[in-house]
Amino acid sequence: METIEKDTILIADDAELNREMIKFIFEEQFNIIEAADGVQAINRIVEHSDRLCLLFLDLLMPKKSGLDVLRFMNEEDYINYIPVIMITGEATDETDEKAYEYGASDIIYKPFAPNVVMRRAKNLMELFEHRIYVERKLEKRTRQLRESREKLERNNEFLVNALSSVVEFRSLESGEHIQRVKYFTGIFLKYIMKYYPKYGIEKEQADLIINASALHDIGKIAIPDSILLKPGRLTKDEFEEMKKHTLYGCELLEKFKQEDNEFYNYCYDICRSHHERYDGNGYPDSLKGDEIPIWAQIVSIVDVYDALVSKRVYKDPYVVDEAARMIMEGECGIFSPEMLDCFSLAKHELFDVTEGALSFADSVVK
Repeated sequence: METIEKDTILIADDAELNREMIKFIFEEQFNIIEAADGVQAINRIVEHSDRLCLLFLDLLMPKKSGLDVLRFMNEEDYINYIPVIMITGEATDETDEKAYEYGASDIIYKPFAPNVVMRRAKNLMELFEHRIYVERKLEKRTRQLRESREKLERNNEFLVNALSSVVEFRSLESGEHIQRVKYFTGIFLKYIMKYYPKYGIEKEQADLIINASALHDIGKIAIPDSILLKPGRLTKDEFEEMKKHTLYGCELLEKFKQEDNEFYNYCYDICRSHHERYDGNGYPDSLKGDEIPIWAQIVSIVDVYDALVSKRVYKDPYVVDEAARMIMEGECGIFSPEMLDCFSLAKHELFDVTEGALSFADSVVK
């Protein structure tokens, strides 16, 4: 994109003599345009804004005052890119304060010394030029960082989906289980953010939690087939081994970890704690109440719901109303009042997906 040189000074003053005096100081180095009243000044600003490097602005002018022009520049955001030096012979503390409040960079009082005007004007233009240069560099760097983060998030999502699919392939579960858990997690987060702001979850965090939910059962990779694929009830010893998938998953995450970051922490918490229960009767750490991270609580309840309504090697699916009753009445472990509240609010959305009223491929969280 071509950069337009800022080489023009606008002198807005109703007194021609004042305009000529300032023009004489700068005309050898800059293009000079003039305005004899406030309306002309605004028109010149709009017409030449991409070239203006400085505006000399008289306080008292016909049609619109200098303060009116400053107010316009604020409303249209010109004040951030065009430095303004107010010129006045009738200043008061109140008008000076207003001028600075509206964004004037400097005030020169009549009569003025040409060499002082020259030096103050050049200092101001250099300051603005440097600030704009820094801002543009910062915008460029911010854009590059955003693009890098988006690329990393896409790569992370691909790897997360690939790893979680390995679990489903081994356990012979439907390939949609992970996508449903992600989708249901997104539904719950919507209600958590709306009705429970105390948890401080914002949109960017919610996106990370949704992706992290896909790895909740990654530790099942380490469970023997004889247990993972057993069609009947597990023995006590087999169930104890199955429970270890929460710990095996954390060990795997540790091996994949490159650095501690927010996404890794969500993955770790969800993987380890999605079988904890609000009353402390879960595993592996018997956490109780709000000791369980809220994101792990969310994945816990949606995982239970999906397990109930899905066909597994060891059971037939429950109908959605029965699954909801079992969760609300604590037959699948105790969940927090907030989780049960969100489940009640979200259950019709959950039922629609479960019963196929929505096209799941269209509704799945991206």
